[in-house]
Amino acid sequence: MSDNWVVQHLINTLDTWNEKMGEVWSLLTMSPASFKGGGIWRTILAINGSLQAIGLALLVLFFLAGVVKTSANLGEIKRPEHALKLFIRFAIAKGVVTYGLELMMSIFSIAQGVMSKIMASSGVSKTSKVTLPKEMISAIEDCGFFESIPLWAVTLIGSLFITVLSFIIIMTVYGRFFKLYMYTAIAPIPLSTFAGQPTQSIGVSFLKSYAAVCLEGAIIIIACVIFSRFASTPPVVDSDAAPAAMVWKYIGELVFNMLVLVGTVKMSDRIIKEMMGL
Repeated sequence: MSDNWVVQHLINTLDTWNEKMGEVWSLLTMSPASFKGGGIWRTILAINGSLQAIGLALLVLFFLAGVVKTSANLGEIKRPEHALKLFIRFAIAKGVVTYGLELMMSIFSIAQGVMSKIMASSGVSKTSKVTLPKEMISAIEDCGFFESIPLWAVTLIGSLFITVLSFIIIMTVYGRFFKLYMYTAIAPIPLSTFAGQPTQSIGVSFLKSYAAVCLEGAIIIIACVIFSRFASTPPVVDSDAAPAAMVWKYIGELVFNMLVLVGTVKMSDRIIKEMMGL
């Protein structure tokens, strides 16, 4: 590594970004059960199991409320076709609550399959690293003391932006895991609403929202693939420009593309929800 402070600082900053992007990529291809050694997942499973009893109790209440609201009188309930319809609804709702975890993991597996297909189709198995061009390193090292002063300012400002953006993107991906855990933990309660016809829309909305969270990873993967293509073909460095202008232009274009990536990742939930009509 160069002994020049500006070069060292820029390389360390880009290394931080590359490290976070690598972590983002690994998190997107990871299941909640293996995240952080699986300890969090075991806790979520315990919460889900404890709420199943409450979900089953609520299922009976929602079922009875639905029967009262949709049946005109007791005579209608005694009709075989109506009684069979109610029985099938109750059985399906009970199955959804009892096997809700398996249902949700199936939805997650489908979303992971979509993400794997995107990665296979793009030909990108990992994110390309952002590096500092050699000609820029040489130009910076050839600067005198006074020429280096504006370089310090540009480097500090650019490094601050890149470091902040790297932590924003990794926090967003961590936030997706938190949402997956919360949906899984609380699942028996909203799924119990399938027992009643008037309340079944709540359960449908819950599953659609959970599917949207799972598919957020697909939008993030596409954004990372696009950025990876940019990183593999970085902006052209103008060797005739002054070192400060050269660094400013390069860092400016780099930060702009990082901002687009982070903005897309932050809006991934909104993009998916608009697609799904939520």
